[in-house]
Amino acid sequence: MRTYHSQEGCPVARTLNVVGERWTILILRDLVTGRSGKYQDLLRSLRGIAPSLLAKRLKHLEAQGVLQRFFYSEHPPRAEYRLTTKGRELGPLVRAMADWGSKYKLDGETALARPARRRGL
Repeated sequence: MRTYHSQEGCPVARTLNVVGERWTILILRDLVTGRSGKYQDLLRSLRGIAPSLLAKRLKHLEAQGVLQRFFYSEHPPRAEYRLTTKGRELGPLVRAMADWGSKYKLDGETALARPARRRGL
């Protein structure tokens, strides 16, 4: 994971150490908006993410106390990831990013911004 050692006193840098890696904020988007936290559902939603990278990001968020893993099947073992209180507190950040992206549409792609609005962002 990327760390901002030269910025260790900065709260923004500390936040980026948790959520600043590629795909991480999109995982949080799905969970904040109430999508299933099951691995396969996240993999389907995050088209283009490598399965190993999704697993790595989920483990990092779990280690940071943002997500908690709950097993719903033992054979084979299958888990669902849910936001912790700490993770739910990232909701306003995710919503602010969605609002900003909807307002400015920097890349011209509005298809991704509109469904986020309907999901309650």
